[in-house]
Amino acid sequence: MPGSLLILTGPPGAGKSTVAGLVAEDAPKPTVHLHTDSFYVWIRTGFVAPYLPEAARQNDVVLGVIAEAACGYARGGYDVVLDGVIGPWALEPFRDAAKRDALDLFYVVLRPSLEVTLARGTAREGRELTEVEPITGMHRAFAGLGELEKHVIDTTDQTIGETADAVRRRARSAPYLL
Repeated sequence: MPGSLLILTGPPGAGKSTVAGLVAEDAPKPTVHLHTDSFYVWIRTGFVAPYLPEAARQNDVVLGVIAEAACGYARGGYDVVLDGVIGPWALEPFRDAAKRDALDLFYVVLRPSLEVTLARGTAREGRELTEVEPITGMHRAFAGLGELEKHVIDTTDQTIGETADAVRRRARSAPYLL
């Protein structure tokens, strides 16, 4: 029996990776956690920061590769929790691949307030994006999602554990199905 795909998205600092890891670790069936940032850091020459306009071609290629990898796991019977900045503008390769493979595709947007997003995002360490301007821009990109607004979980006042519980309870349900 095939698995399903869950895209867990939102702006940098929303808690996507931490929540995705928690959800995948205690899932009731075999589950894979795909971290989209990994697919970008594998580019060794010619990498362009994905939030820059000149990254459009790179992003199309990488998103297609991610969609195929996710569907490959799901075809093999794994549920997939995919975390990354995957806005409505980037859903087409996932929708197309899931439809082709007759897989359920769920979409959940973690969206804390801008203040919380900036506090979390700028406090990160290592190779993570911590710059205020791109984080603010990506937060803005997840505001007013129209028909996808029903896929948003406001995590402003939630702990990571509470957000993970909300995702476990609701994410793979009809309201979040694409």
